[in-house]
Amino acid sequence: MAYLTLEDGTVFEGELFGAKKSVIGEVVFNTGMTGYQEVLTDPSYHGQIVTMTYPMIGNYGVNEEDAESWQPQVRGFIIHELCQSPSNWKSVEELDLYLKRYGITGISGLDTRALTRIIREKGTMRGMISPGTPTEEELKEMRAYETICPVEKVTCKERYEIEGSRPHIAVMDYGIKQNILRSLKKRGCRLSVFPSGATAQEVLSSKSDGIFLSNGPGDPKDNKAAIEELKKLMGAKPIFGICLGHQLMALAVGADTFKLKYGHRGCNHPVKDISHDRIYITSQNHGYAVDAKGLPKGCEVSHVNWNDGTVEGMKSHDIPAFSVQFHPEGSPGPEDTAYLFDEFLEMVKKNK
Repeated sequence: MAYLTLEDGTVFEGELFGAKKSVIGEVVFNTGMTGYQEVLTDPSYHGQIVTMTYPMIGNYGVNEEDAESWQPQVRGFIIHELCQSPSNWKSVEELDLYLKRYGITGISGLDTRALTRIIREKGTMRGMISPGTPTEEELKEMRAYETICPVEKVTCKERYEIEGSRPHIAVMDYGIKQNILRSLKKRGCRLSVFPSGATAQEVLSSKSDGIFLSNGPGDPKDNKAAIEELKKLMGAKPIFGICLGHQLMALAVGADTFKLKYGHRGCNHPVKDISHDRIYITSQNHGYAVDAKGLPKGCEVSHVNWNDGTVEGMKSHDIPAFSVQFHPEGSPGPEDTAYLFDEFLEMVKKNK
């Protein structure tokens, strides 16, 4: 018997799989019916224990193509039912063995929808998966858990290049998903990928045609140095930001961000593009949002979450810059919002 213990004292019983060791993290939920390998490997989940609301997980195994980073990034994985006999032509490994190989603890047999309702009602909480009843010392450690500077742990260590023709895009890696790089590369871009700690001078010295700001984990306000460098880049080159990149751009122009009660995570979130007057189904993974009231003169909200009205995109009229909170490369539609990459490259072309 294994246990999931939340910081409010709620306890769920289940069965361990994967690494089968105790783990502490922030418990969040994802509402996607598919895409569990992308979820496991998304750097934006660093420091978190992820709950999948869809009941059966592992039914199409794990393959070599769908990973969003070099390894699983979650601290733990919570599911209702683990499929023991996956079936898919791309599958090379069972989920249980995959998590075991990377030392990631999973727990199955829980009522994940009941768990999700608790998180929705009370907000995101710390939690602990353990093989047995946790001790008081372990519970104390769980309640004190914090994810400190997660971007530093998932960014690349040094600059690297991805071959292409034109335009040349400088990519700020705050924990970038591989499909973002693929989306830019398939449009012919040459990419210079910089670690999160790169200075504005280093980025501008690459003589790129535009700058892309990636997704990443944690509270955007923790990235004080990156925000200061981003302030120096605003207006210097056309800029496009996604997820954490969107939040950092908002902070760089003087707006504010706040923590959501339980975040937006899944591949079925409706977002309205105001200029297109159209609703798109989007892929999302974030726990913070931009405060619309704090946007400075010259910036406006471009996209709105159709569930709760939060800001899902912004654009500047004074400089060539825009950003979105959701993931256009996530392809839930399957490619409904991929036009944003094309709009960015068109903006780059016009501002050369």
